[in-house]
Formats: sequence, C-alpha cells, structure tokens
Amino acid sequence: MLGKGGHAALTLMSLLLLLWQEVVGIEVPQDPKIQQDLKQPPTIIKQSVKDYIVDPRDNTIIIECEAKGNPAPTFSWRKNGKFVNIGKDPRVTMRKRLGTLEIAFRNGGRPEDYEGEYQCFAANDLGVALSNKILFRVSKAPLWPKEELEPVTVIEGSTLVLPCNPPPGLPPPIIFWMDSNMTPIPQDRRVSMGLNGDLYFSNVLAQDGQKDYSCNARFNFTHTIQQKNPFTLKVQTMEPYNQTSYNTSDPYGGRKVAESPPTFLSPSGSESVKMVLRDEQLLLECIAAGLPTPTIKWFKRGGDLPAQKVKFENYNKTLKIVHVSEEDAGEYVCRAINHLGSVRHSIYVEVKAAPYWLDKPTNLVLAPEENGRLVCRANGNPKPDIQWLMNGEPIESAQPSVNREVLGDTILFHKVLMESSAVYQCNASNQHGYLMANAFVSVLDMPPRMLGPKNQLIKVLVNNRTFLNCPFFGSPLPVLRWFKNGQGSGLDGGQYRAYINGTLEIKRARKEDEGIYTCVANSILGKAENQVQLEVKEPTRIIEAPTNQSAVRRSKARFHCKVASDPSLSTKVTWTKDGEPLYLGGRLKKDEESLTISSVSEDDEGMYTCTVKSEIDQDSASARLTVLDRPDPPMDLDLSDAAARSVRLTWIPGNDHRSPVTEFLVQFEEDRWEPGRWQDLSSFPGDLNSVILQLAPYVNYQFRVIAINAVGRSQPSRPSPRYKTTGSPPDAIPRDLRGWGSKKDNMEITWEPLHDLERNGPNLQYNVWWRRKDSGDDWTNVTTFQSKYIVHPTETYVPYEIKIQARNDLGSGPESNVVIGFSGEDKPKEAPTELQISKVGGTSAKIHWKPVDLSSVQGEFKEYRLYYSRESSLVPGLVVSKEKKTTGFYTTVPEPSGILKDLVPYSRYQMFMVVANNRFESPPSNNVIFTTEEDVPDAPRFFRINRRSLDTLYLQWGKPLEPNGILIGYQLIYHRVNGSRLGPQQIQTFLQNETEFTLRLPDRSARYKFNLSALTKVGAGEVYAEESPHFTNEENFTDATDVVKLTEATLSSVFSPTPTPLPPLPPTTIPPTTSSTTTTTPLPTTTSTTTTTTEATATTTTPVLVTTKRVDQNVLAPRREIWNLTVVPNSDYANVNWSHNLPADSKFVVEVTLDSNKTVTVEEVKQPPINLRALIAGEKYRLRVYSQELNSVSSKFVIFKTKAAHIDQVDIATQGWFIGLMCAIALIILILLIVCFIKRSRGGKYPSPGFLTGFTKYLVRDKKDLPLDPVDQKDQDGSFDYQNGSSVRDRNENENSSDEDNKPLQGSQTSLDGNVKESDDSLVDYGEGGDGQFNEDGSFIGQYTVKKDKDETEGNESSEATSPVNAIYSLA
Repeated sequence: MLGKGGHAALTLMSLLLLLWQEVVGIEVPQDPKIQQDLKQPPTIIKQSVKDYIVDPRDNTIIIECEAKGNPAPTFSWRKNGKFVNIGKDPRVTMRKRLGTLEIAFRNGGRPEDYEGEYQCFAANDLGVALSNKILFRVSKAPLWPKEELEPVTVIEGSTLVLPCNPPPGLPPPIIFWMDSNMTPIPQDRRVSMGLNGDLYFSNVLAQDGQKDYSCNARFNFTHTIQQKNPFTLKVQTMEPYNQTSYNTSDPYGGRKVAESPPTFLSPSGSESVKMVLRDEQLLLECIAAGLPTPTIKWFKRGGDLPAQKVKFENYNKTLKIVHVSEEDAGEYVCRAINHLGSVRHSIYVEVKAAPYWLDKPTNLVLAPEENGRLVCRANGNPKPDIQWLMNGEPIESAQPSVNREVLGDTILFHKVLMESSAVYQCNASNQHGYLMANAFVSVLDMPPRMLGPKNQLIKVLVNNRTFLNCPFFGSPLPVLRWFKNGQGSGLDGGQYRAYINGTLEIKRARKEDEGIYTCVANSILGKAENQVQLEVKEPTRIIEAPTNQSAVRRSKARFHCKVASDPSLSTKVTWTKDGEPLYLGGRLKKDEESLTISSVSEDDEGMYTCTVKSEIDQDSASARLTVLDRPDPPMDLDLSDAAARSVRLTWIPGNDHRSPVTEFLVQFEEDRWEPGRWQDLSSFPGDLNSVILQLAPYVNYQFRVIAINAVGRSQPSRPSPRYKTTGSPPDAIPRDLRGWGSKKDNMEITWEPLHDLERNGPNLQYNVWWRRKDSGDDWTNVTTFQSKYIVHPTETYVPYEIKIQARNDLGSGPESNVVIGFSGEDKPKEAPTELQISKVGGTSAKIHWKPVDLSSVQGEFKEYRLYYSRESSLVPGLVVSKEKKTTGFYTTVPEPSGILKDLVPYSRYQMFMVVANNRFESPPSNNVIFTTEEDVPDAPRFFRINRRSLDTLYLQWGKPLEPNGILIGYQLIYHRVNGSRLGPQQIQTFLQNETEFTLRLPDRSARYKFNLSALTKVGAGEVYAEESPHFTNEENFTDATDVVKLTEATLSSVFSPTPTPLPPLPPTTIPPTTSSTTTTTPLPTTTSTTTTTTEATATTTTPVLVTTKRVDQNVLAPRREIWNLTVVPNSDYANVNWSHNLPADSKFVVEVTLDSNKTVTVEEVKQPPINLRALIAGEKYRLRVYSQELNSVSSKFVIFKTKAAHIDQVDIATQGWFIGLMCAIALIILILLIVCFIKRSRGGKYPSPGFLTGFTKYLVRDKKDLPLDPVDQKDQDGSFDYQNGSSVRDRNENENSSDEDNKPLQGSQTSLDGNVKESDDSLVDYGEGGDGQFNEDGSFIGQYTVKKDKDETEGNESSEATSPVNAIYSLA
C-alpha cells in the first residue's frame, strides 16, 4: 500500500507529464549545408552483436563500433568494466576515425586470452554515447571422451534408448546418427532422434541388429564433425529370424512377439514444466514406447492449438511454435495411443520475456528556452528495471540541474540552455537480458534558411493535385506563409492548403492557378524567402492506342500510336519490344503516328509498347504481335495395321507457327496408272495424327501428308514407304449407262468407264446385255474393252432394256440395274394443222391448233414449236426491227392452245408451227398473219429542260420509240414546288407534231415538277417526270441544259390505267422456251430506263446498260452514285460491271432476284467487274448493285435472261455447208456468164445487165419479204419521222446523192460504225442442208425447207426444193 507521500508523488508526476506531452523537438533536415554547420552530440551507428562468438582459427578478430557527431567523436573501450589501454597491446589497434577494434594473431597469441565483456564509448564536446555490452567468446569444438562401449543386448519388441551425450560446444553442435558406412539412420514413427540427441526405439525389430549406430556432432563455426564410438546392437528373438520373411505389413515375419501398451520414453512422468522466452521458439517433445508403435496426438487445455503458428515435426512427436507470445502459455497435452491403450503427459509452458521496448528514447533537438522530454519505456517478465545514465555515467552522480528532472522512465527538460546538450543512456534489464539506448539532447539556435533551389519553375498537369515545396529550417522553428504574385494575404484554405513542413497543396490545378508563388519563413532570429513559378499544362496521352495484331509471315504489320499533348511541351515517342528498345531502320520504320514492320518474321513476335514522354508526364500503351505462318510439314510417316484394303498411317505434326492446324490432307501416288501424280485421298481433323486409310485393290501406294491452317498449306511431308494392295474383282458398276440412237436404225450404248483405281485387277472388260423391252426375248450380250457399243440395225425409236457389268482377270463385278434406252429418231411425219388465233390484244394473243398423232413424231415428243415474227408496224412510215422468235408448247391434250406473249401493240405478225422431237422438226403448219391491238404509247424518248433566261423555261421532248398506235398528241401536267409541298395542278396538251414548249416563270426562284406523257386513242402512256433546274444555275443559264433521263420515278404510269394481266396458260401447258434473233440494227439506247431487259440468245450477247443522270458539278454538290450497270449473261453465269464515284476501297452488295420464285440472293464484292456464278440456264433475273456502307446509294434494277442450255453457238464461217454454198453460188455465176457468152456468140439475145442485177437480188433476198425501204436511221437527238421512215438529217444529207449509192443491200445489217455486215439471210433456204437451227449471225435457216437425213440422201431421195442450177439452165 502506498502512503500519502506516494500518492502525492504520482499525482505530481502525472501533472508534469500532461504539461510536457505536447512538446515536440525540432526535426533537423538532412540538408548537407545544415548538417555541416550543425553541432551534434555523438550517435552510435554501428556495433557488434551482444553475444559475439568467433572462430579461433581467424587471424584477425574485429569488434565493431562506429559513431557520428559534430565535432567528430573520439573513441575509448572498456573490458569487463575496466579501461582498455590500446597502446600497450601490440595486437590491438583501433581503426582511424572509427572506434572499431582489430585484434591480430598473425604473430602468436590466443583468442581465448581476449574473451570478456567489451563496451565502446564515443565522445565529443556535447556528450558521450555508449555501445551495448558485447560478450566476446571463442567458439569451442571439444573432442568426444574416449570410451569403450559394450554391445547392447535387447529383446525383440522391447524399447531402447541409445544415449548420445555430445560434448559441450560453443555454440552447441548439430546432432545426427549414422552407421559405420556413413549412411544416415532412417527415422520413422518407430525410430527417431530426440531433442537431446538420443536415439529412441519405440520397439525393436530383429533387423535393427544388422547395423551399428554412431552419434555425430557437427560444429558449424569450426566446420568439424566429431563422431562417437558406435553402438553394436544384438537383438534376441524368441523364434529364428529369416530376413526374407520381413515385410512392412508384418515386420515380425509371423513370429510371436509380446505386444505392450504405450509408455513415454521422453519426457518421464505424467507432467513436466517448460519455460520459454518471448519471441523465441518453443519445442515440446513426446516420444512413446509400445508395440504396436503408438500414435502421438497433441491438444491444449482450455483452447485450440493456434493452427497458423503450430507445426508438427518428427512424425508428430514434436510440437513447434515460432515467435512465442504470452498467449501461448498454458497446459499442452500429448497422448500416445495404440490398440492396447493410451497414455498422457501434460507440459506446462511458462512464457517469460527479456526486456523489449514500448517507447524507445529518441534524439531531441530544442531551441533555447524550449521544453522537452525523453521517455524510456520497456516491458518484460519479470518487469525490467529502468536506469538513466548521462554521458555514460549514472545520472545520480551527474551535476544537478534546475533544467532537468528525472521521473522514473521519463526525463523532463524546461527552458533549456545552450549548455544543456548531452547524451543520455537508458538501460532496461531483468534476469533474462537487458536493453540500452542512446538519445541526445541538442540545444540549437539558427536563423531561418531556405533549403530548396532558388526561383524554381514547376510545370504540372491540369486538374491534378499539385504540391509546391518550400523546404526551410531554423531554430526556433520559423513560421512560413505563402503568397501568389506578391499580393494578398497568406494562401491557406479553399483551393489551397499549407503544411507545416513548408509545402503548399493546390487541390486541383487550373489554368488560372499559373503564376509566381512566394514562401516567407519568419522567426525571432530573422526572415528568409523563396519563389516558385507554376505553369499548368495539358496532359500527354495516347488517343489511338495500338491493338493486338496477327500477321502472316512476310506480310506487313502496323501499330498505330496517335498522341495528343500540350502545344508548349515537346514530346518524344519511343517503341520497345518486350521491354527492350527497338532499333529502327530497315524493316522497322516509325512515323509520327505508327510503327510499320515490313516482311514480318517469327523474331518480330512479342509485346510492342508505345511510350510518349514529355518533361512532366508520359503515357504508354502496348499490343502484342503474333506472327502466323504456314505449318511445317509433318514428319516420320509410318505405316502399320496393314489389311487388304486399309492401312494405318501415323505421323508427327510439325510446328504450327501459332496458327492451329485445322486439317491434315493425305495424298497418294501410285506407280501403275499415273506414276508421279499425287492425288488427294482423304482429309482429317487437325487434332489427329494417326488414321486408318481406306484403299483400293491392286494399287501400289505411297502416301504423304499436308498440314493446313488458317494461313495456308504446309509443304508436303516426305513420302511414306510403299504399300501394295492385293487384287480383286471389280466393286464398282459403270456409271451413266444409257442407250440412244445416233441414226434412225441404230442404238449406241454408252457408259462412263471405271476409274483406274476401280479396276481392282488386270485386263478390265465390260459385259453388256440388251433386249427389246416387253418382248420376252433372251438377252443379247457382248464383251468389250471400249466404253461404247453400237447395236445395228434397229427399228426407229424402239425401247430397249440395257444392263452392264465390269470384270477383270480375277472375276466379275456386280451387275447394274436395268435402264431403258431408245433407238434413233426420224423426222416427224405429220405437221400441226388448223393453226389459228383468237383473243388478240395489244401484247398477247391466244393460239389454237390441231395436234398430231404422237406415233407420227418418230421419236420423243419434245414440244410444239411456234415460229413468229413482227413483219411491220401499223403506224404509217414506222420501220421496225424484224425479229424471228420461237416459243414452245408442251401439251398432249386433244384441243391444245397457248398464249403468245410479249407482242408489240399495233403491229402485223406472221407465224407457223411445227412439232419437234429431239433431232428433227416436222413440216410447217399453215401460215397465219395477224395484227395486234392499239395500246398506250411508250414514254417520250427524251425530255430536256433548258433555262434560256431568268424568267422562262424551255421544254423539249422526243417522240416515243414505240408509239403502240396512232399518236394523237402529248399531255404535260406540272405543279409549282414549294419545299416539300406541291402547288395546284396545271395541264397543257399538244398536238402530235409539237415537241417543245416555253413556260414563263412568275419569279426567278420558281421551280416546277413536270409529268409528260404521249397520247393515243387508248390513253396516256408512260409518264416522264422531272423537276426544273435549281435557281443556283441562273447566272450560267445560257449554258445550263438539264438533260432529263428516265428514272424509276419517271416510269410510273400515274395517268394511264393499269394494264389488265394476261390470262394464265392452260393447266397442261408448260412455260415455253423463248429464243430470238435480230435481223436489223438495234436502235442505240439514248435514254436510261429503270428496268432494262436483256435476253441471252443463240447468236448474240447484248450487254444491259443502265445510265443514271449525272448532276452538273457546277450546279449541285457531288453525291455518291452507281451508274452504267451492265450485265452480259451466259447460260450459267453473267459478267457484271458498273461505274461509281465512291472511294476506291468501297465494298458493294450484288442483289439478284430469281423471277420464277422471287428468291433473293446477295453477294458481297469489292470493285467491278465481277463474275456472277451459279445461275440457272434459261431463267429470268432481276439485279441491282448497292453500297455496303451506304445502303441508300444503289443502281437501278436490270432484268436479264440467261441462255437456254440446249442452244449451241455456231461459227458460220467454219461450217462445211456454208463453204459449199458459197462455192455453189460462185459456180452458178460462172455458168451464167458462160451461157450469156454462148448466146452472144450465136447472135442471140442475152440478159441485160438489169436482168443480171435483178436475178442476183432474187438469189440474195430472203423469202421474208423484207421492205425495200431504207433501214431505220435516226437523228442525233433520236427523233424519227414516222411518215417516210427516215430522219430529217438523212433526207438532208441524201438530197444530192443517189439512193442506190448510199443504201445497203436489202436485208443486210448495218453495224454501229456504219459498215455493212453480212446478210442476215442465207441461200441455204433454197437448198438442202438446213436443219431449222440458227446460224452465227442470228439468221433462221431451214424455215421453209426440211433437212434430209444423211441416210435418205445416200438413198437418192430427191430434195423438195427446186435446185438453183436447174433454174439457171432453164433460163438459159
């Protein structure tokens, strides 16, 4: 119990501590200028460890002690509390300017003579500092005492402890057990070494006696190992021991050994006590004996074992806790268990503690008249004693001072003086150790100083938190304030925050924060100031970062790195690869915004980083380059699992070069049919490298493998060994077996021969059988090596049953199914009759005829084929382009009929009909002439709007190309346009000869929308719509001509009734196949139509041209367009081209609509022209092209028709009949000249030149009755004069020239360049050789004659036509 005096002392002490708790010493900066002028007591900065053990073999022993201070300290040493006179001992020296001792033994002496407790003293004018007490000892490695060890005899199954008792060493040695062969003794749950070094056997086995046991001690300091004499162990067994009977599951080999319950070998008894120091390592051990070997388990009473700190070692016999703390104290229980019972041992752990710091004293710098304190607080178990020393002497013996007061673990200083500087030592000790710390008190006076650079320029980033530093020092500590631009009060608060260390924080720098900032430090000893100039900059950043790329080897890779920065800051862009700088040049080129790598290789793969740096910041971005390449070829091809028709092929895949292999292609080569030619066999997924190959018989194979990835194919692998399959009869049946007649009295049996790999053996042949169908006859057969056999003679068009079989020398293959073939066809005997027409409209007519007997067709009935042609137009003076057309009708009804479509209104037509089989046509039916009804006209051919003055519009148009009736005039409907609204409708009509109109404008800005159409008595035709030019063109109105072309909007027939759809065909009628031929020059297209139809014919392929109006660049801003879309169709493909003003890298979409079922397909393409594939022959399509990026930019639609598949192109100049015909004509003319010469020589009359000319014209002219009027000619503007069939320009040019000199031959065709082409007609119409086909120039040959069969010609059958030679002779 404390008395009243004790309570008063505690109260006073607490009050004093409360008064001093806010006192903080001055922190002296580490600035060299300050440190140079600063007086400072000594401070120990380096010393040896407290327990200092050295190797006795060292020649020099060093005991360290270093200190700093101003002035530099001097050093002295004490050993065992006594002053060490270094000068008297020649072996001891002290390092210059340091207190470190060096003890040398090169010239003799023993380190043991210098053992003891050393302490270093460092002193200057301001005080004395002390080191720790250093206990210097020399390491010892004593030898093991010599002893004679008797053999240890033990009964099998009992316990055994072999003691080690190592000699004491400094530090203690490391113990381990070995046998005489220097082999470590294996340890386990049964045998283990204890913490004291003894070897414990929980139970002894007989085999334990087969070796000896030696304890070894290793001394680390001396690097020596001391070995104890070995123990010899003799194990007595109750039954004989056989070494071969030992096994781990039964270590006693079936012998009876007495079992025992667990007992503890270490520690002894039921409980023990263990003391451990705080922060040291706790090791608890329990080793038990018993048979069977017991299992050890641990637990702690009153709580769980700390799992994070506890570790179990030595097969759970040792519990280890590192860094012990007070909470680890308590009762630990180990339990040994086997099936006979268990035993426990309690270990009571006590945790003691050497002194440890709670509050270590620190140096204190004070200004004169300031207060301060030193605190020394430590803890331990037991609680340590605190002792203060001043300059190395107990503070009690120091001179008393009114400025200092000691209160236990605290020293209080108040109103210190300059002479109050000293070094104080605090020593905290208990029975387990001690702590000592030096802390000086330095009294300093110094006027304010600025420590940073003068007038510093600082550049910072906008919106960033910014700190302006103004380091300063003074004693007493000055007061610092900030000013901006030399104005106002101190900066603190709001956007600014001033710190006590002199730093000014700007929370978010802005442009308006730029300026000159001044910091001013004031104290009683003076003033100091400094300036900082602040500039606020925009950040440097990468606005377009590089992206990860994959590049094929030898291609080009480019990384973009676009940078934005403050204009006043210079930046530098650098590139690195995988953190290493890139050396640019050669293949690596850098520009302002990118890095380009040409011809990339595998070495270029890696992470590329773009870094942009300015003087105040930087930014970086990275991207990876992956280099792809074709895979390396597979290796090491191996064949296994050979069978008759298969073999296993295995290979090792090559390097895929970072692009996974997706497919392996296996190829083969055989040396019998096509040696040296590699062929594809099979493809396999890329994750396989062993496959079964299905093979053909009778082939000598070798294989190779090609790896395929996204980049491409590898080189082929090396070939495998050859593998030959055995032969067998053929497996395959010949394909495409058919029978057909090449003549009327035969049948050709043809088939596709077997492939070489389908032969399966030598000497391949074919067995062919045939018989007449439904005759019941036996099969007739033949064996042949060929792929065709002709059966002759046969009846005309008779069905036969046919089958075939392949065979070789090893046997016959399977028979084919029976197929039906036919013998040859002949000319149809009958012609359709009573061809007539009904329900004639403007564009269609219904036809009727009497059918033929199908047996008279003498072949497969193909169709009724109608030939028709437009002979003339009923419009007076309108010359038409005559076309010969055909259309087919497949029907077998008793009263057939059909609809003839696509006729031109108000025209005269002629037609006749034949019946056709696959090879021949019948004689023609009766000829029918009919006329179509009048209909509404086509749109005007052109429509021009010219602005010839500021207040008038001049309108001009052309007559329709097809008036489709008698033209009675034109109708013009127009509205004034005001933005998107239309004004009142106004109508103006004109006579048929009027083709121009002038409209006066109410004001200069007036704009109109016009709709122009031609009129017949049926009504108004297609409308041509257009708007007047924009007012922006009025300053150039004398040159501005807006030529209006047909657009999709202009062809809307808004003022004409919708035509009535044609009636459907009868149910038994198949849609006809249509072909056409042109006999006059097509009129050039001068207007653009929304939909243009092209039909692929047998003679010519006419491109479809769609022209879109191009706007004058001086009138309107340019806009994106697609125009001049052309389609050149063939039977199964079409060539498509177009023009556009889109960028060169634009992509397009081709949209194709099949007319028959409205199926729409689209294909993405790049630049024109393109080839459109996979079309259906003879079908009509609708096509347009539009931009992939700008879907609104589209061409007009084009309608075209592909060629019929059965029509063949024929070059007339290479036909034998044509050459013969020309020779015949030359012969006829020669004969005629000879006859005329004979007549003249006889004095008789001979034909006049006029006769010859007329006769020649007769020979050349067709029976089509072509008009002798000139062919259609057109004016430059395309207008026609329907009255006389020629243009105004033609009449003007021909006024002074002969018509005969300028007219082409009747029936000839004029080309676009004005040259006369070869006649469309042919003289073959008058002789044999025509077969009803079309020749190259489109002429129809054989219209009125029928080609004779070759066999009939050989049979001397006469021709139905009169020979021109006979006609000549009759005239002669």
